[in-house]
Amino acid sequence: MKIFINGGLAESAKTPAGTAIDPTDRGLTLGDGVFETLAVRGGQISRLAAHLARLGKGLGVLGIKAPLTDEGLTEALNSVIEANAITDGALRLTITRGPAPRGLLPPDTPAPSLIVAASANVPGSGVSVTAVIASGTRRNEHSPLSRIKSLNYLDNILAAREARDKGADEALLLNCAGDLASASSSNLFAVIGGVLVTPPTSDGCLDGVMRADVLRGLKGTERSLSPGDLAEASEAFLTNCLSVRPLTSVNGQVIGDGQPGPVMEQAQNLI
Repeated sequence: MKIFINGGLAESAKTPAGTAIDPTDRGLTLGDGVFETLAVRGGQISRLAAHLARLGKGLGVLGIKAPLTDEGLTEALNSVIEANAITDGALRLTITRGPAPRGLLPPDTPAPSLIVAASANVPGSGVSVTAVIASGTRRNEHSPLSRIKSLNYLDNILAAREARDKGADEALLLNCAGDLASASSSNLFAVIGGVLVTPPTSDGCLDGVMRADVLRGLKGTERSLSPGDLAEASEAFLTNCLSVRPLTSVNGQVIGDGQPGPVMEQAQNLI
């Protein structure tokens, strides 16, 4: 698999001199950076403009300057698609602040790192999932990091491990107020009283690119959701840029009739 790394293409297992990531890179030592996962369908990048806009916002929050313009990033992404002959799959675009001496404060003249990798193996859309509500970690809705795709995904990893250990496919995370925020790798939607609802970003969820399209395309609304609200839902589903998946049970309690619902099917049509 060929990757784009700091200006050129290289084999992922064999990076030539000058293209390797420095072991002092702050992305490795401190998780100081952001990333985007982008779907590739029919050889084309889905929702590219929205992803680049969110990437820019995340970089702005961290005070990192992108090493390339949007046009340059697009060329890098497409070069990886072409080099790996990806027709349907996913891209991962990562930008770190770059190498630096020890310490928390960033260097005065950082040299950001850029990596683009690809995968032809992505989770299937429409596959039903079960979930548990994570008890070991929460989303901090007061942190600006809850609204960007930073390189620190440890809360999500811990939640996903908890779900696996409890025999579930996914974990739903509560925020500090005890309201539902999101799943470990997806946004949460539910149909309650005939209305499509999803937690607002102020409750700690990521402003997902697919989430925005579902809200707009299906005329959904944002409001806080308690765990108890799911008992009133006729259906629920999870979205990210790669998939829309029906959520059929939470903590062993079936949602609706336990089957994919009509609103979820409409959301799938937006992919």
